[in-house]
Amino acid sequence: MTTPLAIGCEGLRDGPKGVVTSVVDGDTVILDNGLVVRLIGTQAPHLKLDRPGFEDWPKGVEAKAALEAIALNQPVLLRYGGAEKDRYGRALGQLFLTGDKPGWVQDEMLRQGWARVYSFADNRACLPDLFAAESNARTNKLGIWSETYYSVRRADRPADIETLAGRYELVEGRVLTAERVQGFVFLNFGRFWKQDFTAVIDAAGMKLFTEAGIDPLKLGGALVRVRGWMDVKDGPRVEITHPEQIEVLATP
Repeated sequence: MTTPLAIGCEGLRDGPKGVVTSVVDGDTVILDNGLVVRLIGTQAPHLKLDRPGFEDWPKGVEAKAALEAIALNQPVLLRYGGAEKDRYGRALGQLFLTGDKPGWVQDEMLRQGWARVYSFADNRACLPDLFAAESNARTNKLGIWSETYYSVRRADRPADIETLAGRYELVEGRVLTAERVQGFVFLNFGRFWKQDFTAVIDAAGMKLFTEAGIDPLKLGGALVRVRGWMDVKDGPRVEITHPEQIEVLATP
């Protein structure tokens, strides 16, 4: 496993220690002190659990089993890199094994292919390392990446991705134009904005782009990978709240 002192994770704040006594799903564990920990920076396949109207995502059971093999009954240290709790009261942090075989839990789940990188505007620590771990598993079709449910979608096939509304998706394509309209920045992947795929950045998101020294208006012609929740409004689109949702694969 990767050392807990992973490059890119300097500056994390030490949180509580404990022992993992239960694994809820592929990105949630419970410690012996009762703390429920959401493994920030990753999203494993959802399980229905006790939620009415929900269904298990493909490979959800396998992802839970993988996390159990990594962390169950292991001593751990929680480290924070952003917001420390979500609206459900779960702790949000990077989880590190501190026993005889130290390791970084999120990194290992991504390397084995049992999760995708999933970040928030207020929780963006360690992402370069997490992206690298995900990329290796995706290239080798490990874990969830062997399932078409998690395939990277093509931006030039809007009719296909429009059917994926309400799902978290990765979409690759070349930005045709980037423009600002009434405080929003639109990255258009086709000529017909009412039917083609679009990535939309609002004012709050633009502030984070500016702070990071990134100008999305310069992405016209760039080949990018966008990740986020798929919506349909004048064609399929993803709302961008922070820069890490857009990976630039090639510039014009």
